Amino acid sequence: MQKVFISGSMKIKNLDPDVLERINNIIESNYEIILGDADGVDSSIQAYLDSKQTKAVVVYCSGEKPRNNIGHWMTKKIHTNISPGTRAFFTAKDIEMAKDCDYGLMVWDTKSTGTLSNAIELLKRKKISLVYINKAKEFLKVKEVSDLEKLVSHMSEAAYQQADKKLNIKEKIEFFKNEQSALF
Repeated sequence: MQKVFISGSMKIKNLDPDVLERINNIIESNYEIILGDADGVDSSIQAYLDSKQTKAVVVYCSGEKPRNNIGHWMTKKIHTNISPGTRAFFTAKDIEMAKDCDYGLMVWDTKSTGTLSNAIELLKRKKISLVYINKAKEFLKVKEVSDLEKLVSHMSEAAYQQADKKLNIKEKIEFFKNEQSALF
């Protein structure tokens, strides 16, 4: 069974009809959905999946208990030695979802470094993510470094600088470019 990792910005509470249409396609295709336990997109998608009585869902959490599991689905607890409540603590589950999935669907506010990090993690693993850019009301497929560059071009300069401090975006883009050029 194909697995789709769905994630998004914690500040987004309402899902656009275009995103819901994609989720409906995922459900109808009988893909397994893996998602996190955060507020925002994660909990909004959980509520939607519960309303559709979707069964093929696994909620990932860092630590012992998910913050949100609206549909009482199976959980995958990611154990880590990182201090609870830190960004790195929650990132541990995101990395596991990136490992476990076949594809990604992200809903992004052009600021969230967690969502951007997930798209980068999938790209690093040669997996495709489809990112819905909430402000632009459009999808962008991220499957190579030029797509990542297009994605970050939607950020304000301040958001980009903040994300670069946390994620080393410039360094990662250069890494992907060098990796691609080494293939030829």
